[in-house]
Amino acid sequence: MKTRLIGAIVAIILALVGTFALTGYVRGADARASDGAALVSVFVVATQIPQGTKAEDIATFIVEKQIPALAAVPGRVTTLNALAGTVADTALVPGEQLISSRWVEAADLAARGDVAIPDGMQVLTLALPLERVVGGVLTPGDTVGVLIATSNTTDGVEARVSKQVFHKVLVTAVQAGTTTTPDAGADAAPVSVIMVTLARTTPDIESLVWGQQFGTVWLTIEPDTATETASRVVDGAELFQ
Repeated sequence: MKTRLIGAIVAIILALVGTFALTGYVRGADARASDGAALVSVFVVATQIPQGTKAEDIATFIVEKQIPALAAVPGRVTTLNALAGTVADTALVPGEQLISSRWVEAADLAARGDVAIPDGMQVLTLALPLERVVGGVLTPGDTVGVLIATSNTTDGVEARVSKQVFHKVLVTAVQAGTTTTPDAGADAAPVSVIMVTLARTTPDIESLVWGQQFGTVWLTIEPDTATETASRVVDGAELFQ
């Protein structure tokens, strides 16, 4: 009798322990399922982002979505501010989530010579003196303004003019340290020049060649925030009026 009683008590205790264990497991499973089903915000590429694109320019290329946490990629970008000052390390295709490892400093990308040529454009290299390329501080990935100064002759009267002809032109390569000897003669001191490669459409390339051949070309650093209004043809009368 006593043995059966003890056995019944033990059975009850084991049943209670099993119940508590099962309940705990179920609750843990529910919690794990709940965590996985919780929605998190991710940035997804909607339109292909070309390599070298600045993070500040991707607003029209991406959409923000809410997806289950389990589907979020490790290292995902949670705020676009975290990408400030970086560029796309490679082309990003529609459907992929933004992750920080695909964004690098522009200088790092430039060091590899990996600035891609935009579709529909070609590149042209200009050899320019240091003072005409902002002292030689340009790096691949920068955007520049292009000014051309030249002389025009109308009805036998020569007029020297200058104008900014292009805005925000992409620099794809920069080679520094080249020296050339001016045409003034063998005794002239060498002049340091910078070889700057620019990406532009065919008509613009033709204009750049004309400006380099028959005038002088100057480059400015022209970031995305620079205004493009009020450009004008400047001559002596315009300048000193």
